Amino acid sequence: MAHTPHLPGSEQLGELDSRYVAVDALPWKPTPTPGIDMKILLKDDESGLMTALFRWEPGTALDLHEHVEIEQTFVLSGSIVDEEGEVRAGDFVWRPKGNRHVARSVEGALVLSFFLKPNRFLTGALAGKELA
Repeated sequence: MAHTPHLPGSEQLGELDSRYVAVDALPWKPTPTPGIDMKILLKDDESGLMTALFRWEPGTALDLHEHVEIEQTFVLSGSIVDEEGEVRAGDFVWRPKGNRHVARSVEGALVLSFFLKPNRFLTGALAGKELA
């Protein structure tokens, strides 16, 4: 079952009812990578599906990881760069299943990302773990 933050008073939602998310009211939560915080908008623990806002502090790097399924990211502000290129505010990037890269944000960034399954980390403190 999907776990979605929702507006107060909507605890009695039916299975097919829309889920409205008060994004401003959600707290930023730290990720295992220092300098990257997140707000989870939708998460399904069974499938690995997740939609989240990520806030990158300037100078942050995300260790080498593999996208287990397609990953999609829309950059709201700032930029994310890797060895293949840079995606800036207003741009979108998607990465195919199996893509591996180290992502960095020199100036910081705010991004909206969609995952079908969690990333698999290959180096650093998260090596061997699967996390979005």
